[in-house]
Amino acid sequence: MATLFGKKKYKTGIALSGGGVRGFAHLGVLKALEEKGIKPDIISGTSAGAIAGVYIASGKSPDEVFELIKKKRLIDFVQVKIPRTGLLNLDKLRKSLSEHIEPDKIEDLEIPFIAAVSDIINGEVKYFDKGPLVEIVQASASIPVLFAPVKIDDMLYSDGGLFDNLPVDPLQDKCKKIIAVNVSPINKTDKLKNLIQLSARTFHLTVNSTIKGVEEKCDLFIEPPELDKFEILDASKADEIFKAGYDYCKEMDINL
Repeated sequence: MATLFGKKKYKTGIALSGGGVRGFAHLGVLKALEEKGIKPDIISGTSAGAIAGVYIASGKSPDEVFELIKKKRLIDFVQVKIPRTGLLNLDKLRKSLSEHIEPDKIEDLEIPFIAAVSDIINGEVKYFDKGPLVEIVQASASIPVLFAPVKIDDMLYSDGGLFDNLPVDPLQDKCKKIIAVNVSPINKTDKLKNLIQLSARTFHLTVNSTIKGVEEKCDLFIEPPELDKFEILDASKADEIFKAGYDYCKEMDINL
């Protein structure tokens, strides 16, 4: 990863996990943290965490981001395509990001931001702290098979959760305190009624293994347990998901 941020030490870094529409909980957690006087000085994110994180990094409040994204259903962000590289694509997400975030480059955001993506050609994680904003965030959220990968500089990139679903590593040695937020707890489910749900569930079972050991690398680990009851592609429960993240964090006794 490029050393855009040099050796500067940030006070508080926040890492946000992937988790589909459970990412609304990130905004609830960030609102509760803000009310406790804790704001991120640098943000890293994967997939849903990259989407929530980049809006926050652009200077918007958690409430503003929630209202903006809640207006969109999943179907507003995806387009069905002939399944050559993926069943769906996220070109409409790309359009939404372009319309609501002014900078074209990650390095021009108000708050320093790092997006985790998966380099599917070389089979490794890559952390972008500079480059084309909408393409990188779209890539970070493109679940393999379900969504088409994104080409950047002749390379193909997919969901960062494939190798790092909670990107604490790029914040190491950059922050005095690191907070990690996982919105993707894995529990038993019987809601596997179609190919999209099955593909999403299989992917999240796989990426769950990438967050093992993360808790020991951060100063505060937040994982609202109630989130496991929400399907990762059902945006109709956005308000409940936001509230679950907010309420859980609000009740925490945090001393950083």
